[in-house]
Amino acid sequence: MLLRRIPSLARLAFALSLVLALHALAAPLGPLVIQTDFGTKDGAVAAMKGVAVSVDPTLHLFDLSHENTPYDIWEAAYRLKQTAPYWPAGTVFVSVIDPGVGTARASVVLQTKSGHYFVTPDNGTLSLVAEELGIAAVRRIDEHVNRRAGSEKSYTFHGRDVYAYVGARLASGAITFEQVGPLLAPEVVRLPYTPAARDGDALVGTIPLIDFHYGNVWTNIPDTLFEGLTPAPRFGDTFTVVISHEGREVWRGVLPYVRTFGDVPEGAPLLYLNSLLNVSFALNMGNFSQAHGLASGGTWTVRVTRSPVTKPRS
Repeated sequence: MLLRRIPSLARLAFALSLVLALHALAAPLGPLVIQTDFGTKDGAVAAMKGVAVSVDPTLHLFDLSHENTPYDIWEAAYRLKQTAPYWPAGTVFVSVIDPGVGTARASVVLQTKSGHYFVTPDNGTLSLVAEELGIAAVRRIDEHVNRRAGSEKSYTFHGRDVYAYVGARLASGAITFEQVGPLLAPEVVRLPYTPAARDGDALVGTIPLIDFHYGNVWTNIPDTLFEGLTPAPRFGDTFTVVISHEGREVWRGVLPYVRTFGDVPEGAPLLYLNSLLNVSFALNMGNFSQAHGLASGGTWTVRVTRSPVTKPRS
């Protein structure tokens, strides 16, 4: 009897291995990370999470932020750039800052060369991660098959009905990236801005973000550009900073380059490298952006030059 069962057991083992192999091809890809501009005072975020865990109750679900400035696509783009590199390959990000909800803007999934996935409207949100992590492929979400059942008449909550649903299916392995929808050209909508660059003896760039809890002004000028100045900057050196909006000068001042906030008196201004190693400006125990009427986005530019008043060199 046992000998007669061996072939059937072998077939069962083969079938099981085939199922496991097919499942492995579909993931699970990794955690699901969500950002919105919905806030947490109502049920919108909870509804999105409910859709996600209904797809797979074992999903590892995380919040990026739900306190993004309403309609601020620039901020959404920067939040993804700020956080995505610290998550493992296979992480799926759902980003819903979508002032064009219900219109003809495309709903896409971006696969980056780093192995991350971003589920979002293609409205500029992907600008910075596409630039930093590289575009491997872009697919348009086929809402005929990848949309929450019963939501066909809902036009104003794609965060719940499309993005959370597709993100959860992708992260759980219910669908593969190829099953998201048709392959598009490897391009995304890009927000215009001034790239960080050397301009003679000056550094120029954009203010992509205000660190809103503290009012620190973050630029896109990296440490590599800053430290490439001649002579190389040293702590205590001073720099003239000019901040403009749409070409009009808004603020100009001289700031000392320091290691950290406490290196200057309380209330004093400073220039430092932030946690992303980009040139930034702050008031120690104060709010730099509020004090000077500054904001962020592609129309806000900065110019940094060495000030003649600087620390003597030995």
